[in-house]
Amino acid sequence: MSSAQVVVLAGPSGAGKSRLAERLDLPVLRLDDFYKDGDDPTLPRITHGANAGLVDWDHPDSWHRADALAALRQLCATGRSEVPVYEIARNGRCGSRTVDLEGSTRFVAEGIFAPDVVAACREDGILAAAYCITQHPLVTFWRRLTRDLREHRKPPLMLLRRGFALMRDQQRVVAHAVGAGCRKATGDRAYVELTR
Repeated sequence: MSSAQVVVLAGPSGAGKSRLAERLDLPVLRLDDFYKDGDDPTLPRITHGANAGLVDWDHPDSWHRADALAALRQLCATGRSEVPVYEIARNGRCGSRTVDLEGSTRFVAEGIFAPDVVAACREDGILAAAYCITQHPLVTFWRRLTRDLREHRKPPLMLLRRGFALMRDQQRVVAHAVGAGCRKATGDRAYVELTR
């Protein structure tokens, strides 16, 4: 039997996953830290449209799912795991950090690829809950853009193009998460249910 369980937070980039994780005041495993480095030859590419040829950072092949699952399982079993630190502006890992549950019986795993770990966590008996956090697409677009500009993640024009593409894709992202076993909710609703 696991000593800890994970609350998985999925949803579109900018929907409020990180904000909810902070409000819950639980240890956090950032699944986006398991992205592949920008020079990895196995990274998927966008094949059509204005961004054709660029890395498709929203494709599941752009991250190390097996490494993320190993960290999740280790946290549940031992309460500690050494995980990478990824900087989007640098397109790569820039070190590592230790996630320590410090006795907590629950922790959060959040990121855009969170739906991809739900089934395995459920099968392993380590899933406490899984949510897809959503807001109106325009709210999500604005939050994501202001965050990415503030953090200088990419050049502004690239952020705008990517932002519009993600806004058009939001309905599919949410449907994928729900299909993978996540409960659709706003951040406020999920907070109430998780702290009840």
